[in-house]
Amino acid sequence: MEEPQDKIMAKLTLKNFEAFRELEGKKLPEGDWMAVTQEMINNFAKATGDFQWIHIDVEKATKHSPFKKPVAHGFMSVSLISKMLEEVIQVKSAQMGVNYGLNKVRFPSPVVVDSRLRLVGSISNIEDFGDTGLKITWNCTVEIEGSKKPACAAEFLSLMFE
Repeated sequence: MEEPQDKIMAKLTLKNFEAFRELEGKKLPEGDWMAVTQEMINNFAKATGDFQWIHIDVEKATKHSPFKKPVAHGFMSVSLISKMLEEVIQVKSAQMGVNYGLNKVRFPSPVVVDSRLRLVGSISNIEDFGDTGLKITWNCTVEIEGSKKPACAAEFLSLMFE
């Protein structure tokens, strides 16, 4: 699969795992804001089979939802973390990365359609995984522009291999 031509470059690019390990316990650069569109919400509903009206029925949500607009699925916010991390940090020597899991996840605030989100995070732990890998524990907060509460707070785990 080819990379998109307009791919955003990572804000922090590191040569290898040795340089990456120096970030343990440190904050990451803030991510760029990204808009959450109704099309994204509808596509997430199609992918997950979750067609609850509060997400996809704009007219009903406007009239009957306490938020007066459709809201994104909570799990959509957490699913964006991988992409958001990729946009803030890159390790050139890494051959591949995979999601490993989540230790803690909370959705303190709903994400209404047309909100803008960004990632704020840090690396709390880096440990060896197998012969050529690392297991990384990321503290991730998906902020909503203009909101005191985030969309998502998660302790996110991933694996990276050289």
